Amino acid sequence: MQFESVSVLIPTLNETFSFIQTVETVLDKCALADIKEFIAIVCDRTTKESLEAIEQAKRTAEEKGIPLHILWQTTPFAGGAVRDGIDAAQGSHLIIMSADLETDPETVPDFLAMQKKYPNDMVTASRWITKRSFQGYSKIKLILNYLFQKIFSVYYRTKLTDITFGFRCAPTLLFQAIRWEEVKHPFFLETALKPLRLGVTIHEIPTQWVERQEGESQNSLLQTFKYLGIAFKARFRKKMKY
Repeated sequence: MQFESVSVLIPTLNETFSFIQTVETVLDKCALADIKEFIAIVCDRTTKESLEAIEQAKRTAEEKGIPLHILWQTTPFAGGAVRDGIDAAQGSHLIIMSADLETDPETVPDFLAMQKKYPNDMVTASRWITKRSFQGYSKIKLILNYLFQKIFSVYYRTKLTDITFGFRCAPTLLFQAIRWEEVKHPFFLETALKPLRLGVTIHEIPTQWVERQEGESQNSLLQTFKYLGIAFKARFRKKMKY
């Protein structure tokens, strides 16, 4: 497999200027030939203001020759939105991002550089590689996040430092071939666990996390504990069932 171009998947619910900045930063920082398309994944709950922001970003992208598709999701919840985006992606590789700037668009060029070097592998961003990478993260969630990373790294025998952060790049055909189960936020953990179980090599790159400046997060503290369900299921399932 060779790296040809990337589909950038961005589920959007209540973001406006953050969505626009995400798209514009990717366009400014990356070679345009590396970007196949943006896919903004929306639903009935996506606000009017968000849809207007998407249209503005769409015009900006298309002026540079990059299509921005608006995909109305049919699979429910946040994970379901990304699953629909995975099915629609047409680049050789895809990146999963959020529209709220909590996934730093400045990191995308690093994703592409690593993916070009290892086109058959996955690349994932880690907030734990460098110090002070979390800005605005609650202390309780930070402690729990650290503990979960350590537990999952032992449980899955991996050296990954941020297995729960769903900011990833992967070969499109790989993600389209996996039988995903989760539709809510645990899906983002699933996107690391199942490739690990399939023996896919995953490379980490450093990133930072900054608290969103608009809208409300849909990932509550309770959702964090729900990650344990897919962690146990994926660990003991036979590889042939993925």
